[in-house]
Amino acid sequence: MKIKSIDKENMESFLMGLAILGTGGGGESEWGRKIIQNDIARGRGYLIVDPKDVEDEAFICSGGIMGSVKELDGISYDDVIDQWENDFPLVKALKKMEELKGRKLDYVIAFEPGGLNTPVIMSAAARMGIPIIDGDAVGRSAPETQMTSFIGHGISLNPMTLVDDKGNSIVVLESKESTYADEIGRFIVTKSGNMGANSHYGMSGKQLKKSCIPNTLSLATNIGDNIRNSANTGLNITEAFTEFIGGKMMFNGIINEVNGESRGGFYLINVMIEGKNEFVGKSAKIVIKNEVMALWINGEIKSIFPDNIFMLRPDEGTGIMSTDLTEGMKIVLVGTPCNERIRETLATEEGKEAFGGQRYGYQELNFIPFEELNK
Repeated sequence: MKIKSIDKENMESFLMGLAILGTGGGGESEWGRKIIQNDIARGRGYLIVDPKDVEDEAFICSGGIMGSVKELDGISYDDVIDQWENDFPLVKALKKMEELKGRKLDYVIAFEPGGLNTPVIMSAAARMGIPIIDGDAVGRSAPETQMTSFIGHGISLNPMTLVDDKGNSIVVLESKESTYADEIGRFIVTKSGNMGANSHYGMSGKQLKKSCIPNTLSLATNIGDNIRNSANTGLNITEAFTEFIGGKMMFNGIINEVNGESRGGFYLINVMIEGKNEFVGKSAKIVIKNEVMALWINGEIKSIFPDNIFMLRPDEGTGIMSTDLTEGMKIVLVGTPCNERIRETLATEEGKEAFGGQRYGYQELNFIPFEELNK
């Protein structure tokens, strides 16, 4: 079994890649930096295992932090990380999953790639003395708990355990709708400080290998290395990233309007962009629910969630958080199709309900693959 890790040498590349894969959400990289630095200082290390090396009979679940990216943006990272040394909600949530299932976890897997949500479950795994899987459930960040590859491959979101930072805890044992557990979780976290930790998607190793998005932790590090190498060699950073990720340069411009609000445990915004360089005379609109959900160019739909729109700063090639979007900001948008396991999920009734445009206020948007929209 090949074991990978994250350490002082590759941390910055890793965080840089997570920020881009976050598609606007997943938590600020500074959260992740402080979490990783704190773990290293306290002698905690990470064991990262390729999903193909996981035993079929192993017990795994997913987990992360739940909350609005806007509200999380206003929390003191240092204070929370100090508090977590005495009371770490994500470990509590994972241990409640163990209690419900009557067995110890062998591995955990991140719900999504993101500057907070990946390092935080890595830290939970290190504290519990178990490895984390090199993979996740989306291939990018997503705003709601049911938005995963797992649900289209016969793996239930429930039971979902949730522990908030006030010490309250709940368990959603069953639900008729795939969206129910997330809606209950959002109600809890908005009542108690806008942050909670949850665990969900208990599964076997055999199920994991057929359903997860593999090797996204490795991909994050490779993305960061690519951007840093491009910067050092004088290459056009965003063009180098676009080629590396196998994507399409969708837009290059300056933000001229941002309208947003934090509501119901989400950060909801519309962003208008005026084109520059080869996009002069064109306009773009992106709709965000924590992360980018849809892109229009000159009024024509060009990308629909869960396909990927990565937001980058053109001069540095770094990812942009949705909370950082401001008028006058330069921005580059790069698009790719989502992972094939997400596409398989979209072919199921559960997936259509979980990812549909109604989840971000655009009921009229039915999924059309990125490659069809950009022939």
